[in-house]
Amino acid sequence: MRIGMNPQKQEKKVVLNVCHRIVVVVYIPNEEGFYKDSFKVFKTCLDSLVSTTNSNAAITVVNNGSYERVGELLALYYKDKKIDTLISHNINIGKIDAQIGAARGAREKYITLTDADILFVKGWQEKIEEIFFAFNNVGSVSPIPIRTGLYAGTSSVLKQILFRKVKFKFVSIPENLVDYNRFLSSINWDLETDENKKWPIVERNSVKAVIGSAHQVLTINRDVLFKTSPSNPSLTLVGGNSEHNYVDVPIDKSGKLRLATFNNYAFHIGNKLEDWMIELQKKNIESNTVFESNSNLPKSYDLFNSKMSYKLYNIKKRYLKKIFSLIYGKE
Repeated sequence: MRIGMNPQKQEKKVVLNVCHRIVVVVYIPNEEGFYKDSFKVFKTCLDSLVSTTNSNAAITVVNNGSYERVGELLALYYKDKKIDTLISHNINIGKIDAQIGAARGAREKYITLTDADILFVKGWQEKIEEIFFAFNNVGSVSPIPIRTGLYAGTSSVLKQILFRKVKFKFVSIPENLVDYNRFLSSINWDLETDENKKWPIVERNSVKAVIGSAHQVLTINRDVLFKTSPSNPSLTLVGGNSEHNYVDVPIDKSGKLRLATFNNYAFHIGNKLEDWMIELQKKNIESNTVFESNSNLPKSYDLFNSKMSYKLYNIKKRYLKKIFSLIYGKE
């Protein structure tokens, strides 16, 4: 029999203290073969997040069926409040299902989806949020800019350029060459030697961003996950077209911008830790640099309703690419 009234019923509504949520999914079954250094890599990823994230964000880690040592580390970080939320699965339910499931359970407007092998650089969060604030209708921003991402899931950006909603031009960014080659090396692509090769740049309110992004790490507008991302589970362990179907296409299909920071603010580590990565994380910890956090970022949701079929979306995307390339050419 119930005695009295649950005091929570008399409390006010829950108030969100942050507007940014970072979701990390980790699967490390052992420390053998491919996974030999994965524990060190993941710990470096997590430590870089903890040391570079400001008070406007919170961290969720999804333990996707990893072996015991990973669980022990995460329990310690959770106890010490280094991470805000810990979700644990006994078995690997698949990367994208674990990631999207956790992201949809988050209440913050901006959600960073990241692999467990990303090294974050101090300032990444503030630079991403700056772009969300400066541009209208942003769907996602990555801290890893890709020079060749002009036509990769960006028809929504091309449309805004064609309608003169944002300024566009090809720009050389020599200072990006070293960091960009580190990314290319991490995915086994050919390196670049010409620092003067041009990048596709959009600008608004004096803030510049690169068109397109990789999906190893990006910050997404939460609404995309509910409006244009598939509602059914992927049931894919990793790879295939899961990230393309659940992240890349939905961002573009939403009509929102897919962008990246002008300079590099994160690195894809892969499965082996190198000395320069360790040194970079030391700099994260030792840095006294203060990046201004934009406290004006909204915590409400700008809902949109996209009922565009995939057939119509593909037709639209194809014609936008053709029109854009005719007007602006291809660098």
